[in-house]
Amino acid sequence: MTVVYWFRKDLRLQDNQALFEATKVAKDTNIVACFGFNSAWFELLEGIRQHSLVESLKTLDKSLDGNLNVLAAESSQALADNLLKVCQEVNAKLVFAMNCFDPEAVRTQAVVAKTLNASGIELKLIGSAYAVQPGTVAKPDGTNYRVYTPFYKAWRLLADSQPIKINTSSISFQKSKLAIGIPVATKPTPVKVLAGEAFALRTLERFSKRALDSYDEDRNRADLGGTSHLSHALAHGEIHPRTILEILNDSPAHEVFRKEIAWREFYADVLHHYPHTLNDYYEPRFKKLRYDTGKQAEQRFKAWQEGKTGYPMVDAGMRQLLSEGWMHNRVRMIVASFLVKDLHLEWTWGAAHFESLLSDFDPASNSHGWQWTAGCGTDASPYYRIFNPILQGLKFDPNGDYVRKYIPELRHLDGALAHEPWTTLEGYSNGYPQQIVDHNTERNESLARLEELKQSS
Repeated sequence: MTVVYWFRKDLRLQDNQALFEATKVAKDTNIVACFGFNSAWFELLEGIRQHSLVESLKTLDKSLDGNLNVLAAESSQALADNLLKVCQEVNAKLVFAMNCFDPEAVRTQAVVAKTLNASGIELKLIGSAYAVQPGTVAKPDGTNYRVYTPFYKAWRLLADSQPIKINTSSISFQKSKLAIGIPVATKPTPVKVLAGEAFALRTLERFSKRALDSYDEDRNRADLGGTSHLSHALAHGEIHPRTILEILNDSPAHEVFRKEIAWREFYADVLHHYPHTLNDYYEPRFKKLRYDTGKQAEQRFKAWQEGKTGYPMVDAGMRQLLSEGWMHNRVRMIVASFLVKDLHLEWTWGAAHFESLLSDFDPASNSHGWQWTAGCGTDASPYYRIFNPILQGLKFDPNGDYVRKYIPELRHLDGALAHEPWTTLEGYSNGYPQQIVDHNTERNESLARLEELKQSS
């Protein structure tokens, strides 16, 4: 029986539960592998994100011997109609796909299911992008966890760490007449993008040899590269968490990394239960906090976006984002705290900027990561916890190597001086900008605004 497979955020062949089930039905016959492409959405992406998706699709197409069918999908209904046409073309009665849980994906799969069912075709949603499917981990009373630590303890007992092996040798992937070809990026990228399943597996292998055993000690050091660099692969589904969890033991370093995997799954679970929190406050009282708006706020936001705030650790992170489409996780927290607590701008401004640039963009992790720092999310860092961008830089980039890498104006300063150019006569000689705000002043202002919120509640 010929079946249709709808690739979503699972751009790989191995350890793919939905594809495994499709191969069992289509054994010794054909699978028509499809991917829905919305060109209008694609045009809104920055170049790095465009190239990231294109390279991932190219590598998937190569693994399918050139038989990936990219379908026009300017809307959920357009995608549903084209999947239906493919099914009618090859006389398929089953469409397999991975179940997705972010709000837009849920709406899309509902439209597809309704359209297919009306013509007697079944959409089978199987598995997820997580070791534990969102909505599965629950308290004894059946409600969801709203705090990470108890979630993790329950998740740990359920997490699947057995990758699914798929034999695709007996499957023929078939081309459809409706395929429009692999999309082409329309914007330049400042960095060459490497992507795909094979690259993800090599990245995991390198990480296991390079940094996994010291992950608990080095993950926060922006200058050491102690993170896995697997976030892009996870976001595109080029690797499944099962494949990662399989190599972990119970050592302290491995356990800390396992907890980072679980944070991603916790945020997905939270968004599943509270879909409005994609763009809205998990803790609604913080909507009433006094935020800055107007011309000065927009100018400061622009300086933050461009890495020209005058705070080296903040600026290095923002320039890394612009040049690589990625930012070290500790630095993400530093720049987020600066935007919300020093510039008094809403977290949604920063979340939207990250969405436009991050090659590893994940809806749940982006929204709730920002809300954590802004003090309005689950397990939130209390609003009164305000990162000092100078001290954070000295702690997590003690020799200034990270700063000098991304800020050429400070490369003439040795060691930790790169974090405090105002302490030396030569600090601003290469054109590095002055601080746009005074951290101590703005910290006090943030605390005053918090007190206002408390008094009004």
